[in-house]
Amino acid sequence: MTKYPMTLQGASALEEELKYLKTVLRPQITSAIATARELGDLSENAEYHAAREQQGMSEARIRDIEGRLSAAQIIDVTTIPYSGKVFFGTTVEIANVETDESVSYQIVGEDEADLKEGKISVTSPIARALVGKEEGEVVAVQTPGGVIEYEIVEVRHI
Repeated sequence: MTKYPMTLQGASALEEELKYLKTVLRPQITSAIATARELGDLSENAEYHAAREQQGMSEARIRDIEGRLSAAQIIDVTTIPYSGKVFFGTTVEIANVETDESVSYQIVGEDEADLKEGKISVTSPIARALVGKEEGEVVAVQTPGGVIEYEIVEVRHI
């Protein structure tokens, strides 16, 4: 079975979502189905069909989360000794060599990636270019607009 890397925070978020789906949403949907059944003819009952559709989507999401958690390789970067190298889970501050603009990214699993929160997937071009490099190194990243060089300013284990 293939293991997928996931941060401790990402695993916690999935566990919280799973708990919500099982303990809050599932009973709500069951109640909505029961209420809709009481309304009579199910063949033309829009409330019943909507509740059943929601139930199907919810159960699919529950199975998806359970599968992801069972195949997850949870990595807690705070327990790994500091080395100055970029690897999965680290937060890296990089500066554009030409413009001197800096930005910080945490390298996370595909399911956790959210650019607005500064989290990029380990499979993204910039993360692939950074992984394995050290503070002070300059890396070239192939972008749709051409090659951009970044200097690794700081690597943090947070």
